[in-house]
Amino acid sequence: MQIEVAINKTAKYAVSESGDSAEVVERPTGGLTALIADGQGSGRSAKIISNLVISKAAGLVADGTRDGAVARAAHDFLFALRDGKVSATLTMLSVDLLSRTVVISRNSHCPVLIRLRGQVQMLADSVNPIGYHHHMKPVIHEIPLEEDLLLVTFTDGILYAGRYFGQQLELADFREAMLQATASEPQLLADKLFTHALALDKARPADDMTLLVLGINGTEGDPVGRLRVTYPL
Repeated sequence: MQIEVAINKTAKYAVSESGDSAEVVERPTGGLTALIADGQGSGRSAKIISNLVISKAAGLVADGTRDGAVARAAHDFLFALRDGKVSATLTMLSVDLLSRTVVISRNSHCPVLIRLRGQVQMLADSVNPIGYHHHMKPVIHEIPLEEDLLLVTFTDGILYAGRYFGQQLELADFREAMLQATASEPQLLADKLFTHALALDKARPADDMTLLVLGINGTEGDPVGRLRVTYPL
């Protein structure tokens, strides 16, 4: 099996820098963790917040810290740094080869969609963002590692796409696209979903947009891991 990850992101229209941050980290016991964070507001100030959160969380993951503790530590860091006056959302999708599970950690009002055994379910438990409240804990779900598994999550620029134009993103459209997609080509699915969200905002995003797709490809492939990044200038 192979882990396949695709991340699409763009900034709010007419803002030069996205307030969202994303990262993919190799786990010391095997596997990968993909993280996305959305800093409060937009532009440079939001980017500083989300980058602080992502950097802290990614470093802890690389050190072998468990995901729940990572989320709590990232919260404590931001809470102490900004006196509880600034918030951020944080979602982590981890493929843990030690436990042979996928661990989903959420501190975001945006859901995680999971395609498992031909069915799509949504994880949308109510949870607080990090940074505001002294007592905070993430919502954690753990599912068995299986072939053809697909997970999709995003920041609120995707969730609320179209609202300024009297339209609304229908998660049912995402479900249908996930049922038709293959876990071996997450970039195709990411592009399709991202293009749909952009179209709802008439190609002028009302907020920063980040979308993450993680798949477990059951096809036997070569033993070479690859990472490809495209960064607009």
